[in-house]
Amino acid sequence: MNFKDYIREVPDFPSKGIVFKDITPLLEDPAAFREAGMALLAFTEGLAINKVVGIESRGFFFAPLLAEHLQAGFIPARKPGKLPRRTSSMEYELEYGTDSLEIHAESISPGDRVLIHDDVLATGGTARAMCDLVESLGGEVVQVNFLIELGFLKGREKLEGFALRSLITY
Repeated sequence: MNFKDYIREVPDFPSKGIVFKDITPLLEDPAAFREAGMALLAFTEGLAINKVVGIESRGFFFAPLLAEHLQAGFIPARKPGKLPRRTSSMEYELEYGTDSLEIHAESISPGDRVLIHDDVLATGGTARAMCDLVESLGGEVVQVNFLIELGFLKGREKLEGFALRSLITY
C-alpha cells in the first residue's frame, strides 16, 4: 500500500509558507489505518518493549494500538498542566522560543524498554526531548518511530544514536 496516497497536503497551514501533512485521510480509511498500524508494528519485530510513549496529540492515534499489540503499557506525553499527578518534564527548543512535554513521574522505571511514537519527525526537538526524559528516568529508548518523516528538515540528526524508523518520508 502506498501510504502517501492517504496524506493530504494543506498549503499555508498552520501559517503561511508551511505545507501541512494531513494524516486524517489515512485515519478515515479503515484499510489504510489498519495497514499503517501493522506496518508500524512490524518495525518493532524482535524488540523487547514494555512501555510505549505517545507524544501529544497525534502520536496518540497509533501509540495505544502499538502498546496493545506489544502487550506494553501506554504512556501519554502531554503539554504542561494536562496530567493530574506528579510529572517529570523536559523542555525543548522551538524555532521561536521553547516548549516542554510531561509524563507522570512514575510512568518510567529504571530498566523499562521504551518505544517512542509520534506522527511526524520534523526538526527532531520534540522527539529528542522525550528520549532525554525517558533516559533521565532510567528507561532505555529501544526505538523512536514516526508515521511521517520530513527528511529535508534533518530531524534525524538530533536523534543520532537512537534506532529510528519512519513509515513515510518526504
